[in-house]
Amino acid sequence: MEQSAFLRACRRQPVPHTPVWFMRMAGRSLPEYLRVREGVPMLEACARPDMIVEITMQPVRRYAVDAAIFFSDIVVPLKAIGVDLDIKPGVGPVIADPIRDKASLERIRRLTPDDVPFTTEAIQGLVGELCDTPLIGFAGAPFTLGSYLIEGGPSKNHDHTKAMMYGEPELWAELMDRLADMTIDYLKVQIEAGVSAIQVFDSWVGTVGPQDYRESVLPYTRKIFDAVASYGVPRIHFGVGTGELLGLMGEAGADVVGVDWRVPLDEAVSRVEPGKALQGNLDPAVLFAPWEVVERRARDVLARGRTAEGHVFNLGHGVLPPTDPDVLARLADLVHEASAADNA
Repeated sequence: MEQSAFLRACRRQPVPHTPVWFMRMAGRSLPEYLRVREGVPMLEACARPDMIVEITMQPVRRYAVDAAIFFSDIVVPLKAIGVDLDIKPGVGPVIADPIRDKASLERIRRLTPDDVPFTTEAIQGLVGELCDTPLIGFAGAPFTLGSYLIEGGPSKNHDHTKAMMYGEPELWAELMDRLADMTIDYLKVQIEAGVSAIQVFDSWVGTVGPQDYRESVLPYTRKIFDAVASYGVPRIHFGVGTGELLGLMGEAGADVVGVDWRVPLDEAVSRVEPGKALQGNLDPAVLFAPWEVVERRARDVLARGRTAEGHVFNLGHGVLPPTDPDVLARLADLVHEASAADNA
Protein backbone atom coordinates (compact mmCIF):
# COMPACT_ATOMS: atom_id res chain seq x y z
CA MET A 1 0.00 0.00 0.00
CA GLU A 2 2.81 2.42 0.82
CA GLN A 3 4.00 2.11 -2.79
CA SER A 4 0.61 3.31 -4.04
CA ALA A 5 1.05 6.10 -6.59
CA PHE A 6 -1.83 7.95 -4.95
CA LEU A 7 -0.33 7.90 -1.46
CA ARG A 8 3.13 8.72 -2.78
CA ALA A 9 1.84 11.73 -4.74
CA CYS A 10 -0.04 12.96 -1.65
CA ARG A 11 3.26 12.78 0.23
CA ARG A 12 5.15 14.52 -2.59
CA GLN A 13 7.25 11.44 -3.35
CA PRO A 14 8.31 10.24 -6.83
CA VAL A 15 5.61 8.33 -8.74
CA PRO A 16 5.71 6.14 -11.87
CA HIS A 17 2.65 7.95 -13.20
CA THR A 18 0.26 10.66 -12.05
CA PRO A 19 -2.43 8.98 -9.92
CA VAL A 20 -6.07 9.62 -10.74
CA TRP A 21 -9.47 9.30 -9.11
CA PHE A 22 -12.69 11.23 -9.62
CA MET A 23 -14.91 12.94 -7.11
CA ARG A 24 -18.45 11.48 -7.27
CA MET A 25 -17.25 8.64 -9.47
CA ALA A 26 -19.50 6.35 -7.39
CA GLY A 27 -22.85 7.78 -8.28
CA ARG A 28 -25.47 8.75 -10.80
CA SER A 29 -23.27 8.52 -13.89
CA LEU A 30 -23.15 4.72 -13.49
CA PRO A 31 -26.11 2.60 -14.63
CA GLU A 32 -25.21 -0.08 -12.07
CA TYR A 33 -25.46 2.57 -9.33
CA LEU A 34 -28.92 3.58 -10.49
CA ARG A 35 -30.01 -0.08 -10.45
CA VAL A 36 -28.72 -0.65 -6.90
CA ARG A 37 -30.20 2.62 -5.60
CA GLU A 38 -33.61 2.17 -7.24
CA GLY A 39 -36.25 2.75 -4.57
CA VAL A 40 -33.66 3.22 -1.80
CA PRO A 41 -33.44 6.71 -0.24
CA MET A 42 -29.95 8.20 -0.12
CA LEU A 43 -29.59 8.21 3.65
CA GLU A 44 -30.74 4.60 3.85
CA ALA A 45 -28.15 3.63 1.23
CA CYS A 46 -25.48 5.41 3.29
CA ALA A 47 -26.39 3.33 6.35
CA ARG A 48 -26.34 -0.12 4.72
CA PRO A 49 -22.84 -1.66 4.76
CA ASP A 50 -23.59 -4.03 1.87
CA MET A 51 -24.76 -1.17 -0.32
CA ILE A 52 -21.86 1.09 0.70
CA VAL A 53 -19.37 -1.62 -0.27
CA GLU A 54 -21.04 -2.36 -3.60
CA ILE A 55 -21.38 1.29 -4.65
CA THR A 56 -17.82 2.14 -3.57
CA MET A 57 -16.48 -0.77 -5.62
CA GLN A 58 -18.46 -0.02 -8.80
CA PRO A 59 -16.13 2.68 -10.23
CA VAL A 60 -13.04 0.73 -9.15
CA ARG A 61 -14.23 -2.15 -11.35
CA ARG A 62 -14.84 0.20 -14.29
CA TYR A 63 -11.92 2.60 -14.15
CA ALA A 64 -8.18 2.23 -13.65
CA VAL A 65 -8.27 4.62 -10.70
CA ASP A 66 -5.53 4.76 -8.09
CA ALA A 67 -7.88 5.18 -5.14
CA ALA A 68 -11.48 4.51 -4.15
CA ILE A 69 -13.64 6.92 -2.19
CA PHE A 70 -16.02 5.74 0.50
CA PHE A 71 -19.66 6.04 -0.58
CA SER A 72 -21.52 8.28 1.84
CA ASP A 73 -22.69 11.88 2.22
CA ILE A 74 -21.34 14.75 4.30
CA VAL A 75 -24.58 14.98 6.30
CA VAL A 76 -24.43 11.35 7.50
CA PRO A 77 -22.78 12.23 10.84
CA LEU A 78 -25.44 14.91 11.45
CA LYS A 79 -28.15 12.33 10.89
CA ALA A 80 -26.27 9.89 13.13
CA ILE A 81 -26.26 12.28 16.09
CA GLY A 82 -29.99 12.87 15.78
CA VAL A 83 -30.42 15.94 13.55
CA ASP A 84 -33.80 15.74 11.78
CA LEU A 85 -32.81 15.94 8.12
CA ASP A 86 -33.42 14.31 4.77
CA ILE A 87 -31.76 14.39 1.37
CA LYS A 88 -34.46 15.32 -1.12
CA PRO A 89 -33.85 14.34 -4.77
CA GLY A 90 -33.12 17.36 -6.90
CA VAL A 91 -32.78 19.59 -3.83
CA GLY A 92 -30.16 18.23 -1.43
CA PRO A 93 -30.03 18.11 2.37
CA VAL A 94 -33.05 19.67 4.05
CA ILE A 95 -33.07 20.38 7.79
CA ALA A 96 -36.47 20.17 9.52
CA ASP A 97 -35.63 22.70 12.26
CA PRO A 98 -32.76 25.06 11.35
CA ILE A 99 -30.29 26.15 14.01
CA ARG A 100 -30.70 29.86 14.68
CA ASP A 101 -30.16 30.28 18.44
CA LYS A 102 -28.07 29.05 21.36
CA ALA A 103 -30.70 26.59 22.62
CA SER A 104 -30.72 24.73 19.31
CA LEU A 105 -26.93 24.22 19.49
CA GLU A 106 -27.50 21.44 22.01
CA ARG A 107 -28.56 19.22 19.13
CA ILE A 108 -24.96 19.14 17.91
CA ARG A 109 -23.14 16.67 20.14
CA ARG A 110 -20.01 14.53 19.95
CA LEU A 111 -20.22 11.47 17.70
CA THR A 112 -19.23 7.99 18.90
CA PRO A 113 -18.41 4.83 16.92
CA ASP A 114 -21.72 3.41 18.16
CA ASP A 115 -23.53 6.13 16.20
CA VAL A 116 -22.09 4.89 12.90
CA PRO A 117 -21.47 1.12 13.16
CA PHE A 118 -22.33 0.80 9.48
CA THR A 119 -19.36 3.04 8.62
CA THR A 120 -16.89 0.84 10.47
CA GLU A 121 -18.36 -2.37 9.04
CA ALA A 122 -18.36 -1.06 5.48
CA ILE A 123 -14.80 0.27 5.61
CA GLN A 124 -13.47 -2.97 7.07
CA GLY A 125 -15.18 -4.88 4.28
CA LEU A 126 -13.87 -2.51 1.62
CA VAL A 127 -10.28 -2.68 2.84
CA GLY A 128 -10.43 -6.44 2.33
CA GLU A 129 -11.87 -6.13 -1.17
CA LEU A 130 -9.64 -3.29 -2.35
CA CYS A 131 -6.37 -5.01 -1.35
CA ASP A 132 -3.62 -2.61 -2.50
CA THR A 133 -5.98 0.17 -3.66
CA PRO A 134 -6.20 2.97 -1.07
CA LEU A 135 -9.60 3.93 0.28
CA ILE A 136 -10.34 7.62 0.87
CA GLY A 137 -12.62 8.54 3.74
CA PHE A 138 -14.22 11.96 4.00
CA ALA A 139 -16.31 14.40 5.96
CA GLY A 140 -17.85 17.83 5.54
CA ALA A 141 -16.14 20.91 6.93
CA PRO A 142 -17.83 22.99 9.66
CA PHE A 143 -18.68 25.94 7.40
CA THR A 144 -20.52 23.84 4.84
CA LEU A 145 -22.30 21.68 7.43
CA GLY A 146 -23.14 24.82 9.39
CA SER A 147 -24.60 26.45 6.30
CA TYR A 148 -27.03 23.58 5.81
CA LEU A 149 -27.99 23.64 9.48
CA ILE A 150 -28.52 27.41 9.60
CA GLU A 151 -30.19 27.87 6.22
CA GLY A 152 -32.30 24.72 6.48
CA GLY A 153 -30.99 23.46 3.15
CA PRO A 154 -28.97 24.54 0.12
CA SER A 155 -28.68 28.30 -0.29
CA LYS A 156 -27.62 30.61 -3.08
CA ASN A 157 -26.52 33.55 -0.93
CA HIS A 158 -26.12 31.98 2.54
CA ASP A 159 -27.96 34.93 4.07
CA HIS A 160 -28.70 33.39 7.47
CA THR A 161 -25.25 31.82 7.66
CA LYS A 162 -23.43 35.07 7.10
CA ALA A 163 -25.84 36.95 9.37
CA MET A 164 -24.82 34.66 12.23
CA MET A 165 -21.13 34.77 11.31
CA TYR A 166 -21.11 38.59 11.22
CA GLY A 167 -23.75 39.45 13.79
CA GLU A 168 -23.50 36.70 16.42
CA PRO A 169 -19.82 35.72 16.46
CA GLU A 170 -20.02 33.88 19.79
CA LEU A 171 -22.92 31.73 18.62
CA TRP A 172 -21.09 31.12 15.34
CA ALA A 173 -17.90 30.11 17.14
CA GLU A 174 -19.71 27.62 19.35
CA LEU A 175 -21.51 26.05 16.38
CA MET A 176 -18.28 25.78 14.38
CA ASP A 177 -16.46 24.28 17.35
CA ARG A 178 -19.15 21.67 17.93
CA LEU A 179 -19.17 20.75 14.24
CA ALA A 180 -15.37 20.52 14.20
CA ASP A 181 -15.50 18.09 17.15
CA MET A 182 -18.15 15.98 15.44
CA THR A 183 -16.13 15.92 12.22
CA ILE A 184 -12.98 14.91 14.09
CA ASP A 185 -14.89 12.06 15.74
CA TYR A 186 -16.25 10.86 12.39
CA LEU A 187 -12.88 11.00 10.63
CA LYS A 188 -11.25 9.09 13.48
CA VAL A 189 -13.86 6.34 13.11
CA GLN A 190 -13.00 6.07 9.42
CA ILE A 191 -9.23 6.12 9.92
CA GLU A 192 -9.33 3.55 12.71
CA ALA A 193 -11.54 1.32 10.52
CA GLY A 194 -8.86 1.37 7.80
CA VAL A 195 -9.09 4.25 5.31
CA SER A 196 -5.72 5.27 3.85
CA ALA A 197 -6.45 8.98 3.37
CA ILE A 198 -9.15 11.49 4.25
CA GLN A 199 -10.68 14.42 2.40
CA VAL A 200 -12.52 17.31 4.02
CA PHE A 201 -15.10 18.88 1.70
CA ASP A 202 -15.91 22.56 2.24
CA SER A 203 -18.28 22.84 -0.70
CA TRP A 204 -19.74 26.26 0.10
CA VAL A 205 -16.79 28.07 1.68
CA GLY A 206 -16.03 29.87 -1.58
CA THR A 207 -18.85 32.25 -0.65
CA VAL A 208 -16.64 33.98 1.95
CA GLY A 209 -13.68 36.27 1.40
CA PRO A 210 -10.13 35.72 2.67
CA GLN A 211 -10.46 37.86 5.80
CA ASP A 212 -13.68 36.13 6.89
CA TYR A 213 -12.14 32.76 6.13
CA ARG A 214 -9.10 33.50 8.26
CA GLU A 215 -11.15 34.78 11.21
CA SER A 216 -14.28 32.66 11.12
CA VAL A 217 -13.47 29.41 9.26
CA LEU A 218 -9.75 28.63 9.35
CA PRO A 219 -9.46 27.96 13.12
CA TYR A 220 -12.02 25.15 12.98
CA THR A 221 -10.67 23.52 9.82
CA ARG A 222 -7.17 23.67 11.32
CA LYS A 223 -8.50 22.03 14.48
CA ILE A 224 -9.75 19.09 12.39
CA PHE A 225 -6.53 18.54 10.47
CA ASP A 226 -4.43 18.90 13.62
CA ALA A 227 -6.58 16.34 15.45
CA VAL A 228 -5.97 13.60 12.87
CA ALA A 229 -2.36 14.46 12.06
CA SER A 230 -0.94 11.79 14.36
CA TYR A 231 -2.51 9.01 12.29
CA GLY A 232 -0.12 9.79 9.43
CA VAL A 233 -2.71 9.43 6.66
CA PRO A 234 -2.70 12.06 3.88
CA ARG A 235 -5.19 14.85 4.50
CA ILE A 236 -6.89 16.50 1.49
CA HIS A 237 -8.86 19.75 1.61
CA PHE A 238 -11.26 20.70 -1.18
CA GLY A 239 -13.74 23.51 -1.79
CA VAL A 240 -15.53 25.05 -4.75
CA GLY A 241 -14.94 28.62 -5.87
CA THR A 242 -11.97 28.84 -3.54
CA GLY A 243 -9.37 30.36 -5.86
CA GLU A 244 -8.81 33.32 -3.52
CA LEU A 245 -8.66 31.00 -0.50
CA LEU A 246 -6.15 28.40 -1.72
CA GLY A 247 -3.28 29.73 0.34
CA LEU A 248 -5.40 29.85 3.48
CA MET A 249 -6.73 26.36 2.83
CA GLY A 250 -3.14 25.16 2.70
CA GLU A 251 -2.47 26.91 6.01
CA ALA A 252 -5.31 24.91 7.57
CA GLY A 253 -3.01 21.90 7.63
CA ALA A 254 -3.92 19.68 4.70
CA ASP A 255 -1.18 17.73 2.92
CA VAL A 256 -3.03 18.11 -0.39
CA VAL A 257 -5.03 21.13 -1.53
CA GLY A 258 -7.81 20.41 -3.99
CA VAL A 259 -8.22 22.96 -6.77
CA ASP A 260 -11.44 23.47 -8.72
CA TRP A 261 -11.42 24.09 -12.48
CA ARG A 262 -11.33 27.89 -12.22
CA VAL A 263 -7.63 28.22 -11.33
CA PRO A 264 -4.87 26.65 -13.49
CA LEU A 265 -2.69 24.32 -11.42
CA ASP A 266 0.51 26.22 -12.14
CA GLU A 267 -1.19 29.36 -10.81
CA ALA A 268 -2.43 27.41 -7.78
CA VAL A 269 1.19 26.43 -7.07
CA SER A 270 2.02 30.10 -6.56
CA ARG A 271 -0.94 30.60 -4.21
CA VAL A 272 -0.34 27.59 -1.95
CA GLU A 273 2.61 27.52 0.43
CA PRO A 274 5.47 25.09 -0.30
CA GLY A 275 5.22 21.61 1.13
CA LYS A 276 1.79 20.82 -0.31
CA ALA A 277 0.63 18.56 -3.13
CA LEU A 278 -2.26 19.63 -5.37
CA GLN A 279 -5.31 17.72 -6.57
CA GLY A 280 -7.37 18.50 -9.67
CA ASN A 281 -8.59 19.99 -11.83
CA LEU A 282 -10.24 19.22 -15.20
CA ASP A 283 -13.58 20.97 -15.66
CA PRO A 284 -16.22 18.19 -15.33
CA ALA A 285 -18.17 19.70 -18.25
CA VAL A 286 -15.22 19.12 -20.59
CA LEU A 287 -16.16 15.43 -20.54
CA PHE A 288 -19.18 16.26 -22.72
CA ALA A 289 -16.91 17.57 -25.51
CA PRO A 290 -15.40 15.47 -28.33
CA TRP A 291 -12.55 13.20 -27.21
CA GLU A 292 -9.86 15.31 -28.86
CA VAL A 293 -10.93 18.24 -26.65
CA VAL A 294 -10.94 16.05 -23.52
CA GLU A 295 -7.48 14.73 -24.35
CA ARG A 296 -6.04 18.18 -25.02
CA ARG A 297 -7.47 19.62 -21.81
CA ALA A 298 -6.34 16.62 -19.73
CA ARG A 299 -2.79 16.86 -21.09
CA ASP A 300 -2.78 20.55 -20.21
CA VAL A 301 -3.80 19.74 -16.62
CA LEU A 302 -1.02 17.15 -16.42
CA ALA A 303 1.55 19.61 -17.77
CA ARG A 304 0.54 22.29 -15.27
CA GLY A 305 0.41 19.69 -12.51
CA ARG A 306 4.09 18.91 -13.05
CA THR A 307 4.89 22.31 -11.54
CA ALA A 308 3.49 21.11 -8.18
CA GLU A 309 5.50 19.15 -5.61
CA GLY A 310 2.94 16.37 -5.96
CA HIS A 311 -0.10 16.03 -8.21
CA VAL A 312 -3.21 13.85 -8.01
CA PHE A 313 -5.29 14.14 -11.18
CA ASN A 314 -8.99 14.71 -10.56
CA LEU A 315 -11.86 16.76 -11.85
CA GLY A 316 -12.36 20.29 -10.58
CA HIS A 317 -15.59 19.12 -8.94
CA GLY A 318 -17.70 15.96 -8.95
CA VAL A 319 -18.62 13.81 -11.94
CA LEU A 320 -21.82 15.20 -13.48
CA PRO A 321 -24.74 12.73 -13.74
CA PRO A 322 -24.99 12.70 -17.58
CA THR A 323 -21.26 11.84 -17.95
CA ASP A 324 -20.52 8.82 -20.15
CA PRO A 325 -18.65 6.26 -17.99
CA ASP A 326 -16.66 5.16 -21.04
CA VAL A 327 -15.18 8.66 -21.32
CA LEU A 328 -14.07 8.51 -17.67
CA ALA A 329 -12.49 5.11 -18.26
CA ARG A 330 -10.65 6.44 -21.29
CA LEU A 331 -9.55 9.52 -19.34
CA ALA A 332 -8.09 7.43 -16.49
CA ASP A 333 -6.09 5.41 -19.02
CA LEU A 334 -4.87 8.58 -20.74
CA VAL A 335 -3.67 10.09 -17.46
CA HIS A 336 -1.63 6.98 -16.71
CA GLU A 337 -0.19 6.60 -20.19
CA ALA A 338 0.63 10.26 -20.78
CA SER A 339 2.19 10.83 -17.35
CA ALA A 340 4.18 7.57 -17.45
CA ALA A 341 5.61 8.63 -20.80
CA ASP A 342 6.54 12.02 -19.35
CA ASN A 343 8.24 10.33 -16.37
CA ALA A 344 10.17 7.86 -18.52
